[in-house]
Amino acid sequence: MIIEANQVSSTEIYHTLTQVIIPRPIAWVLSPNDEAGSSHNLAPFSFFNVVCSDPPILMLSIGSKSDGSMKDTCYNLLEYKRCVIHIAANHQAQMVSDSAAELARGESELTLTGQTLMPFDGTGLMRLPDAPVALACRLHQHIEVGNRPQNLLLVEVERIWIDDAVCGRDAKGRMRFEADRIKPLARLGGTEYATLGELFSIRRS
Repeated sequence: MIIEANQVSSTEIYHTLTQVIIPRPIAWVLSPNDEAGSSHNLAPFSFFNVVCSDPPILMLSIGSKSDGSMKDTCYNLLEYKRCVIHIAANHQAQMVSDSAAELARGESELTLTGQTLMPFDGTGLMRLPDAPVALACRLHQHIEVGNRPQNLLLVEVERIWIDDAVCGRDAKGRMRFEADRIKPLARLGGTEYATLGELFSIRRS
């Protein structure tokens, strides 16, 4: 099959890309709805990855709500410049899906998922207590991409929290973060998600 990208609708291209660019990591983003952090937005994004290590920068690509307005995560990042990106574990799949619901501005997805927050020490931010990884980030750059447009947000990682239960040591005593303990949830197309299957290593020559 050949698909000419410029001859099909943007919706068809979206569904094609999300079914073949797989698996995708999920950024489960917690952002303050106001300056005081008295309310929070929680939303998952799978147009997400690491783009730089010096400084440590991650990428989030965020579309619009169904009515064309800006999604709350994007608004919050542009307004308040801070967020916490969590890596969700596979047992949190239903909560991740539930937090994707489109709510009115300022309404918190935490009420849908039944989750509580705890302080992210040393950051002035909050985090989800049960996610195995949390990264406190500050907005680095905002770029508009495409015809709608899509919001490309580059965020710099300032502090990382990792559950001790997923940490280990290799044969040389170096710190390792064990993928089979993190059990990260991955995104496929449509309503499909994935977990890690068989893990294997390939030694580079």
